[in-house]
Amino acid sequence: MQKIGFDNSEYIKLQSQKILDRIDSFGDKLYLEFGGKLFDDFHAARVLPGFQPDAKVRMLLQLKDDAEVVIVINADAIEKNKRRGDLGITYDLETLRLIDAFRRIGLFVGSVVITCFAGQRSAEAFEKRLNALGVKTYRHYTIPDYPANIPFIVSDEGFGKNDYIETERKLVVVTAPGPGSGKMAACLSQLYHENKRGVKAGYAKFETFPVWNLPLKHPVNVAYEAATADLNDVNMIDPFHLEAYHEMATNYNRDIEIFPVLNAILETIMGTSPYKSPTDMGVNMAGFAITDEQTVIEAAKREIIRRYYAALVNVTQGMSDMSAATKIEFLMKQVGVTCDDRPVAAAALQKADETGMPAVALQLSNGKIITGKTSSLLGASSALLLNCLKELAGIPDDINLISSTIIEPVQKLKTDIMGNHNPRLHTDEILEALSICAVTSDVAKIALQQAPKLRGCEAHSSVILSRVDEDVFRKLGVNITFEPKYQTKKLYHD
Repeated sequence: MQKIGFDNSEYIKLQSQKILDRIDSFGDKLYLEFGGKLFDDFHAARVLPGFQPDAKVRMLLQLKDDAEVVIVINADAIEKNKRRGDLGITYDLETLRLIDAFRRIGLFVGSVVITCFAGQRSAEAFEKRLNALGVKTYRHYTIPDYPANIPFIVSDEGFGKNDYIETERKLVVVTAPGPGSGKMAACLSQLYHENKRGVKAGYAKFETFPVWNLPLKHPVNVAYEAATADLNDVNMIDPFHLEAYHEMATNYNRDIEIFPVLNAILETIMGTSPYKSPTDMGVNMAGFAITDEQTVIEAAKREIIRRYYAALVNVTQGMSDMSAATKIEFLMKQVGVTCDDRPVAAAALQKADETGMPAVALQLSNGKIITGKTSSLLGASSALLLNCLKELAGIPDDINLISSTIIEPVQKLKTDIMGNHNPRLHTDEILEALSICAVTSDVAKIALQQAPKLRGCEAHSSVILSRVDEDVFRKLGVNITFEPKYQTKKLYHD
C-alpha cells in the first residue's frame, strides 16, 4: 500500500468551512475563481498521497445548496481549437464534458461565459449550440489596455459593456476548461455589475498550488513549478504578505505581479480592498491537512522526475522546445534528485537492451520490479500487465492467463479485417481478452481481481507508448513515464 501523508477528510472539512467564512465576510455573494482542475486532480493526488483526485468536488458538494458553477471559455481558444493536453479534447468539448460532470454529481451549472468575444465564427457557433442545449450563455469582450487602464476598465465602456451574468446562489464557482480563459476578469466584471446593483459581493481565489504555508523551496511547491514549467510560473515569497503581516507566504509570480493592479480595481469598485496581499485572496487549506511531511516530500520528488520525462517527450513530439525540460532539470538539482532515483527507468532500459525490443517496468507496492518485453503476440505494456497480475495473484510465471487460441483470432481481426499493421495486442485489448477468459477460468478471474492493486505504482517504458496504452495505465492509476524516443523511425505515430 502507498504510504499516506495527507488527511483528505480533514481537508474537505477545513476547506468548506474556509469558503463559508469568506462568503460571510462579504455578505451577499462570493465569486470564487477556481484555478487548476476541479475533477481528476491527479497532480495533487501524486504529490500529497492521501489526497483524492475528486477531493475538491467533494468539498463543493458540502456547499452544493449554496453553490452554482459558471464556466468561462475564451473565444480565441474556441477559434484556434485549443486542446487540453491530458485529455486531448478541444476546450469547447471540455466545456460540455464539465457541464455533464457537474450535473451528474448534483452541482448546479448556471451558465457559460464566452470571454474575449469579438465575433469569432466558431465562438458564435458554440454559443448557438449551448443555447440549443438549454445552457445560458453570456458574452464578455476584450477591454483595451486591460489590466492597466483602470479608469476605463471600471466604467460602463469597460466592465460595464460585458453581459451581466444572472446568478442564483451566494457562492459562484468560476472555473474553465483550461488556463488563459479569463476567469479573474469575469469575476471582477461581476463585482462591478453587482456593486452597481447594490449587492454586497466579494472575490476570492482557490488555488491548490503553490501551498502558501509551505516553504518556498519545499518539494511540493517545487513540483508545482515543474508542472507549470512551460508557463514560466515561478514560486516567490509574497512581498505584500511579508510587509503586511511579517509572515512568510509562498505564492507565484503572476499573482504577485498582478496584485497591485487587481487591488486598485477592487478599490475602485468597492471603495476599499479587503485584501493586503495576493495570499489574502486565497482560501486554500491543503497545507493544514498534511499528516506525514516526509512521505509528502518523497512523493513530490518523484513527481518532479516524472515531469522531467514528460517534458523531454514533448520535445521529441515537437510540442515544445528544451526550455521546460532544462528548467525542470534545474529544479531536480534543487531538491537533490536525478533520473537514477527512478529505478523503474533503469529496469526498463536494461530489459530493452537484453531483448533488443521495447520494454516496460513497474514497481509494485512491496518494492519488487516487474518487467514486460515485446513478443510476437503482445506489446511490452500488455506483457507487463499480465506479468504484474500474475505476481500479485501468486500465479506461476509458466501459466498462461490467456490462451494463444484467443489472442490469434484477435490479431487476425486487427490485421486482416481492420487493416492494422501491428498485430500485437494493446493493453485495452489484453484486459478485454482477460475479462472474457475470467468467465470460465478461475485463474484468469483471480488475476483480473488484482488490477486495483496497481493504483499508485510507478512504471517506465523504454519508448513512447501509444495513446491507447498510456490511457489504460492512467485509468489504472499507474504513474507511467517514457524514454523520449519512438519505437520506429516513422514520421507518423498513432
